[in-house]
Amino acid sequence: MDIDFLGGPQPQRGVGVVAPFDFALDRELWRWVPDGISLHLTRTPFVPVEVSLDLARLVSEHQTLREAVRALIAVEPQVVAYACTSGSFVGGTAGERAMCEAMSRAGETQAGDLPSVTTSGALLEALGELGARRIALVTPYTESVTQSLEEYLAEAGIVITGREFLGLTRHIWKVPYRDVVDMARQAVVGAADCLFISCTNLPTYDVIPQLEAELRMPVISANQVTMWSALRRLGAQAVGPYQQLLMASRTQSQPEAAELLPPAELLPPAEVVRPAELLPPVELLPPVELLPPALPAAFQDPPPLSEFPEQEGPT
Repeated sequence: MDIDFLGGPQPQRGVGVVAPFDFALDRELWRWVPDGISLHLTRTPFVPVEVSLDLARLVSEHQTLREAVRALIAVEPQVVAYACTSGSFVGGTAGERAMCEAMSRAGETQAGDLPSVTTSGALLEALGELGARRIALVTPYTESVTQSLEEYLAEAGIVITGREFLGLTRHIWKVPYRDVVDMARQAVVGAADCLFISCTNLPTYDVIPQLEAELRMPVISANQVTMWSALRRLGAQAVGPYQQLLMASRTQSQPEAAELLPPAELLPPAEVVRPAELLPPVELLPPVELLPPALPAAFQDPPPLSEFPEQEGPT
């Protein structure tokens, strides 16, 4: 069978993703990615350290990031994302910017530096997109790691109105949705503009629409903002049902309704036509004199006997 008419696969634009060695949610990242774009993932080297501030520092060392990006550039991604919240906020806002610079230089090509984003940088970008300055916070971390995130946000001028954390140091990807929902309900205790669910190893894709409907506010998560920000660098939009961050981006990218139609005053006024003018008057016919309906033969009076001929024979 000749299949030449099918051509070849369509060109793919790529997002390179650097994740910590224990990252287990590759499939969740893919759920935000539209057709025509591929993810190329690599992981940092294993270190025998549980989730903590020490681990966050180890997996975000510049040399580690540079080597990870160099492992990706062979497949020519057009943007690279560091998918780790704690690893990108542990050094504060200045540390986050330095990480992006290190990754961009490591991915430098003849076209220039490779655009780079981190989860914590994408978080601030998303909060700016939503106009959120007061947020509720949910994390799976220990108290010390959660406190470090609060310090990072405070440095950016973000106020925490309430928080909840699980205190986990391993197996974060196994946390069920019901635990995330319970934490979210407890964290939203003040007048928050938004809820943020931290950690790229915490599943959140399916729970975001439910929480937004219940809490009546935007809900953003670490994996969501990472993909949203990376795809923006490509001029693409993340996909996902009923997620206010994504819907806000789509709305802003569409032309205003006033640009779609000419102003109303430019249209000629419609000529008003009265119903009586639609058709000429109809000449009415004189009324028809109605006749009484004829009865069926069975119900009519019988003819007189004189009209029946006499019959012979027995009676």
